[in-house]
Amino acid sequence: MNETILVVDDEQNIRTALAGILEDEGYRPVFAKDGLEALDMAKKENPDLVLLDIWMPRLDGLETLQALKEFHPLLTVVMMSGHGTIETAVKSTKLGAYDFIEKPLSLEKVLVTVKNGLDVGRLKAENDTLRTVAFKGHDMVGNTPAILQLQEQVRRVAATNASVLITGENGTGKELVARAIHHWSPRKEKPFVEINCAALPEELIESELFGHEKGAFTGAVAQKKGKFDLADGGTIFLDEIGDMSLKTQAKVLRILQERKFERVGGTKTIEVDVRVVAATNKDLPGEIRGGTFREDLFYRLNVVPFTVPPLRERRDDIPLLVEHFLAIFAQREGQERKKMLPETVELLKGYDWPGNVRELRNIIERLVIMTPGKVITPDQVPDTIGSAAGEAHRPGAPLELNSLREAREGFEREFILQKLEENGWNISRTAEAIELERSNLYRKMKSYGIDARK
Repeated sequence: MNETILVVDDEQNIRTALAGILEDEGYRPVFAKDGLEALDMAKKENPDLVLLDIWMPRLDGLETLQALKEFHPLLTVVMMSGHGTIETAVKSTKLGAYDFIEKPLSLEKVLVTVKNGLDVGRLKAENDTLRTVAFKGHDMVGNTPAILQLQEQVRRVAATNASVLITGENGTGKELVARAIHHWSPRKEKPFVEINCAALPEELIESELFGHEKGAFTGAVAQKKGKFDLADGGTIFLDEIGDMSLKTQAKVLRILQERKFERVGGTKTIEVDVRVVAATNKDLPGEIRGGTFREDLFYRLNVVPFTVPPLRERRDDIPLLVEHFLAIFAQREGQERKKMLPETVELLKGYDWPGNVRELRNIIERLVIMTPGKVITPDQVPDTIGSAAGEAHRPGAPLELNSLREAREGFEREFILQKLEENGWNISRTAEAIELERSNLYRKMKSYGIDARK
């Protein structure tokens, strides 16, 4: 099918001339005399490229360009003008125009620009498709109320530029929330840059975040752009931000306030347009009280707070997650998709998953690799999971409780009491020892009637 080119110009002779050369090259031209007519025609014809005059009655070219990009962000638009200035060309480019052609038109240049513009448009469409496919591997899977509410909140917040702070236990999927925010935002075509603040030594994290100038320190043999530079126009995800030093926190705070920074060893101020999404498994209010996290940075980041629930609080999502991971690993390994018996899934639902979704993903991957047949049965589940999940229903075991939930809660209460005793009833130390957020430990102690002041 021939590509459709929408020509928007109030001069009949321009439309006629362009019609002839475009048809000769095998394109299908359609026409509009002004901006308002162009908007109607674009919705009706869904063109592959638009040649758009700037000076027109009723609605000028820049206003038309802005309106076109609102309902068709990937549309390739080439501006035309007989009164072109550098300022106009820059403004149209900022609004999303692909190129700018001056009148009187060189028909040869028009054809080259149209060909190149269509090539770019095809690449944009392919990239958008690939980005969508790639994002499917990072979906927040689930239909429990907690996940459905989180998905709804993510889409609502994604359209804004607000800073976001994501909290939750290790392995719950905080990175997935960050990627979803970027994917559903107007910044989706710009970079998503991730940095794990806990994985970098203190002496390197500033250089990684802000870059450095040549000679800034031993080994700095050339200028290097930092993550904030690379994320310009897009989103930067600061994972484990609770592990960032106070010195680096001060610089991140400045970026949030002023949108500018200096590279390590440099004096030049660099301005960036970056959305900051941060995540942590720590209790930041507790870190503030302990003097290890800046209160002003917390409030800057915590504009929109999200909490990702642990997997044990959304067990009904486990069957969906199992199917999701089975499909991913089958595709990755180029194998036929394996099935899991319902009783195997029920066994997985009975386990508490201290490592959350990450642990479940790893177990499913192991089962896909190690199961020789096409069906995964309960006896193929690792003993550590099977015994923990099935202990309450072990044949011949005394069952004095009415449900697995009661048994689990009883065990959890005794476990917390034991760990509190071992750690001298220090809440922060106990929370760290059992890999639980301090606020969550307080909540569990309250629900189990454990007095924190004992």
